Amino acid sequence: MVNEQRFWHRLSGHLILAGGALILIALGQFQWNTAETELAAATAVPTPVSLAADLLSQTEIVTPTLVPQGSLPVINDDTLAPLPNPHTYQTKPPDHNFQMHEVARGETPNIIAGQYGISADTLLGGNTWLSQESNQLQVGAQLVILPVNGVLHKVRAGETIESIAELYQVPADDIIAYAPNNLEFPFYRLVPETELVIPGASIGQFFFTAPKSVATNAAGEPQWKVFGTGTYIWPVNGRCLTQFYNGFHPAIDVSSSEGSPVYASDTGTVTYASFAAGTYYDYGNLIVLNHGNGFETFYAHLSSIGVFPGQTVTQGELIGFTGNTGRSSGPHIHFEIRDRDFRINPLDRLGGGYQDCS
Repeated sequence: MVNEQRFWHRLSGHLILAGGALILIALGQFQWNTAETELAAATAVPTPVSLAADLLSQTEIVTPTLVPQGSLPVINDDTLAPLPNPHTYQTKPPDHNFQMHEVARGETPNIIAGQYGISADTLLGGNTWLSQESNQLQVGAQLVILPVNGVLHKVRAGETIESIAELYQVPADDIIAYAPNNLEFPFYRLVPETELVIPGASIGQFFFTAPKSVATNAAGEPQWKVFGTGTYIWPVNGRCLTQFYNGFHPAIDVSSSEGSPVYASDTGTVTYASFAAGTYYDYGNLIVLNHGNGFETFYAHLSSIGVFPGQTVTQGELIGFTGNTGRSSGPHIHFEIRDRDFRINPLDRLGGGYQDCS
């Protein structure tokens, strides 16, 4: 019995050893086959493929993924998503070619404008840095000459064609139609910091600055013989207004038949009494009164002048007669009140009613 048990123990041990040997042999055979396959792949000659297969191999294949949505899976497949298109609309900046003018001695705004067939206002429109005081036009200054009457406008961020047109009170179509502005249908996009020509627009006129006094003391201070009352009367008998005060016309125009009397609106000293051709002819025959208190009054387009510089006048005194001289479309008086060179609305200082004849 004991010998029989020993026999079976030895048999089972041999069987286990034989099984392990078979497993090792099988694993060795598998690794050898794998090595042979890799070697064959490395040394194999590439097989030609078709153009379609080549393009397919270069196409990135995206495998759909499942994105959990609550209790149900949702397929998130972006394999058909289009590639971005880099060909977008390119805005063209304005393309201007302006003439330049160097101011010579003795030139006035009108002389310069006449050389180029534009209005004197357009000199201001193309050179916003230029003072509106025509006697500040310095010799040697370089002026931009616009090819048409209008304003050169620098575009600010957020502006549109419509907002610019409203600012200058001109049709938007006129801005678009000016070819060098390069405003293309249908976008009409604006490029900030570029400049557009606004045909037909205006930012104002040149104005004349009269001498502050006709006499000074040893220290150079004005010597005023009289001082104004600080109140003002209408310079003519009529009160029919053909043009009101605004940013482009800081005065009032009062219609009056030619030769009607003009009166001093307040007591003061005559500092200018002449035709304004030496600086700017817009005013025509012009009288300026300095009232000694920081205020001045201007009386323009007169037919004749009845006072002289240095003369003192009292409120209501006759100083001249209405006319149609200078840049004027009919007999009237152009009346300004300036407070330390700042042009204020005369209607804020004049009493009584008036009639709108515009």
